Amino acid sequence: MKLPPAPWQKRPGMAELLTALSADAGETRYVGGCVRDTLLKVEASDVDLATRLAPEEVIRRLKAAKIKAIPTGLAHGTVTAVIAGKPVEVTTLRRDVSTDGRRATIEYTDDWKEDAGRRDFTINALSARVRFIGEALRRIAEDHLRILRFFRFHGRFGRGEADGEALAACSARANDLMALSRERIADELLKILALPDPAPTVALMAAQGIFAPVLPEIAAEGVERLHFLIRRERAAGVAPDGVRRLGALLPRDALVAVGVGTRLRMSNAIRLRLGCIAERGETGRPDALAYRVGAECAVDRMLLDEGLSDPAPSIASLAEWEKPRLPVRGGALIARGLPAGRIVAATMQAIERDWIEQGFPDAETLEPAIAARVAQALRDTQ
Repeated sequence: MKLPPAPWQKRPGMAELLTALSADAGETRYVGGCVRDTLLKVEASDVDLATRLAPEEVIRRLKAAKIKAIPTGLAHGTVTAVIAGKPVEVTTLRRDVSTDGRRATIEYTDDWKEDAGRRDFTINALSARVRFIGEALRRIAEDHLRILRFFRFHGRFGRGEADGEALAACSARANDLMALSRERIADELLKILALPDPAPTVALMAAQGIFAPVLPEIAAEGVERLHFLIRRERAAGVAPDGVRRLGALLPRDALVAVGVGTRLRMSNAIRLRLGCIAERGETGRPDALAYRVGAECAVDRMLLDEGLSDPAPSIASLAEWEKPRLPVRGGALIARGLPAGRIVAATMQAIERDWIEQGFPDAETLEPAIAARVAQALRDTQ
């Protein structure tokens, strides 16, 4: 089969890179996702090459062709070529000598079939059905992350029921996920959840006990919330978001949600967002909600608010929203006679509540509320 033309093939510097690596002589080929996605007529983001050339020879040839070479993964035979500011990974053909479920000891080879045989799924070896290459249990033993990758590829490319042997192997070896770094689990999970509609795949994973060893917090009600959220996202025209969808899967308990983010070693921003999503309730006025929790979490909460029949208009109103600034400072209240400290802080909070309730008016419009709150505070101090 001849690979159809694709924009990535015409990237500046690509022809020079292929020439340097003797692609015309059969020494180097496109491989992996760029080939798969092009055949599926979807946009390919990353370009990878496989080559018979040893890594040192790849580096020598790239330097001779004045192409930047970065030895990003020499232990695994990978050199990154940079053309027009974009990376292209060039990996020498390999075969596995031994594996421990996380890392592999490899040897280089010049056999394309031997290299293809160590890849994980047939969709990555350009076959139509998503299943493991060779014996599923053996491939999982080589790299435990392949359990999650199987479900990601099935969710993205699979049609109909999942391959029975693969499903049974993933279920039987689900506990192997505990040996992986939490960062790898989080990365793969968010990729699954960012698919257009991962709900059926997530439901399958839950039913097969895949989450139990590493994410026991995900239960049936969480899967139902995910179904609901995806329907709402589509109706409101909101792009898929893996973090929002993870928040939907987790219980409505901020401590639990933040704990999951911590356990998966996610960023502080993601942990806070998961906690914010978990505290969801009645959303009220969009701008007031956004002021309290931020626009991003406001959108999350509105999409998950079952009492809000159509969140689209509210979400649209926040498209260009910028957080307003309270038009009065503590110094102005002190100038009106309030003692510095607790009294000023409490009065400022009361004025802020009035300001939010009134729709964030300017200082002149807010003045009656300011005067009333100051007067009340002065009376309370007497």
